[in-house]
Amino acid sequence: MFPTVREVLALDPVRHGGPRVVAGADRLDRLVRWVHAAEVPDIAALLSGGELVLTTGIGLPGDDAGLRAFIGELADVGVSGLVVELGRRYPAVVPRAMVSAAERRGLPLVELHRVTPFVRITEAVHGLIVDAQLTELRATEEIHQRFTELSVEGAEPAEVVRQAAELAGCPVILENLSRQVLAYDPAGESAELLLRGWEQHSRRVRPTGRTGYDPDAGWLVTTVGARGQDWGRLLLRWPAGELAAGPGAPPTRLTILIERAASTLALGRLLRRDAEGLERQIHRTLLTALLDHTRPVDEVALRARALGVALERRHLVGVVVRYRADEAGAGGAGSGGPAGQARLRDLAEAVSQALRDAELSGLSSTLDDQAVGAVLALRDAAVEERALAAFAAALDRVRLDAGPATLRAYGAPGAVIVAAGSGVGTVREARRSLIEARQVADAARRGRRDLPVYRLPHVGLAGLLHLLRDEPRLQTFVERELGPLLVHDAEHPREQLLGTLRGYLESGRNKSAAAVAAHLSRPAYYERLARISRILRVDLDAVDDCLSLHVALLALDAVRDG
Repeated sequence: MFPTVREVLALDPVRHGGPRVVAGADRLDRLVRWVHAAEVPDIAALLSGGELVLTTGIGLPGDDAGLRAFIGELADVGVSGLVVELGRRYPAVVPRAMVSAAERRGLPLVELHRVTPFVRITEAVHGLIVDAQLTELRATEEIHQRFTELSVEGAEPAEVVRQAAELAGCPVILENLSRQVLAYDPAGESAELLLRGWEQHSRRVRPTGRTGYDPDAGWLVTTVGARGQDWGRLLLRWPAGELAAGPGAPPTRLTILIERAASTLALGRLLRRDAEGLERQIHRTLLTALLDHTRPVDEVALRARALGVALERRHLVGVVVRYRADEAGAGGAGSGGPAGQARLRDLAEAVSQALRDAELSGLSSTLDDQAVGAVLALRDAAVEERALAAFAAALDRVRLDAGPATLRAYGAPGAVIVAAGSGVGTVREARRSLIEARQVADAARRGRRDLPVYRLPHVGLAGLLHLLRDEPRLQTFVERELGPLLVHDAEHPREQLLGTLRGYLESGRNKSAAAVAAHLSRPAYYERLARISRILRVDLDAVDDCLSLHVALLALDAVRDG
């Protein structure tokens, strides 16, 4: 918030005096904290550093030794510069001894060749300082207000980082302790260049203290965490050549900004401590972006790479994991209730751990209230089957290691379905693989097979119909085949002939076995079958008619369960 010596020399009252720098020309970026006019040789004792001293020289020592001592004392106390008005004591130039001493001590020494009222210089500089302080205060107030609102609103980390970059006008990056990027905003610069080789670059940024500036790297850094548990760093790029607060320190408002942003992130983490971790949130954001097209695929790939998951030039496989039963062990609670959420969260953690145990790279998170999704990034299509088998085995081990309480609550390993889509070669196609995996997982729940990993060929007719459950032509087929019977059952709820038809078809059209299973006498059961034939106008002894009805029943189950 303070002007430099160079900026002071550019002010009109100073320029009117015809300033000429005779020493310390390379130190003109020193900050001027205040302006002080003095005509006594022992003025240094009254200064505290950062002052620009104005003098006519009438009270300065007359010998070279005294002048060198005077310059030395000013340099020792840390003044920003010395301005000498010529004419009264020194007619044309300041003494050579002063120039050489100032040059040796790196103290800017300036001659004024015309008479200049010092009060005008003082007023101009102090006006600059006060205006800068007011601007800084307004900026600080806006920072506090903005981040207070973000804290109250429970803003996501990406939004906090975006706001910080907007207020600073500089790139801002949030990383975890492993130097993986959790969120970033390039502030209009190239994100590709900003994040290229980030982990290696970040490890070279070593500020001192919890908040500090590394002038060599050009980053202002603060630690993010609370209650003694640090979990990341927030970095703001401020190249050393752009410093406005002197060598080694960015403007005060930026330090305030980055610390307030870090506090907002830490508070948000505490508020979400019972929910999924921050890394999982980023994974979920990226998977959602792939599914819903909310972000360009290039940006998804870039953010994933910054998080340590390379998706480009990889063989990608969508995977969906879900429980076979929606409410198994959830105490009767629906999937959206606390028990169901905890159950799904445990499954998401298990999937994440299984990926690590199987040494697989990929994104993973919950997809909805029922399923956990992942996109595996494999180096080669040849390892696809082996990688999926390793993941499924690791998931079983993780769930078994969770202990008997977890298995009692959420079922044995076989109660979990692992489904995989077709492998693809680009990030843009990953959406198709993930959607296919979700459809296969849903369809596999209707089947009776128990496989480590389900693929599209495994889902059978019931699975195929489940995949087509939203197809209007399938729904029309169901209504055409079974509509009259469904209407009859609606009008005669005590008969429920649809169940009779289902039992007959599932028994392989063995009327006697079906009658026993239905706990009815054969005449009564035969009479029911006859009524079904009349209502539907079909021959239940004809193979083609029964095949159509059986497919329609499976399709009806798929439509109803969808």
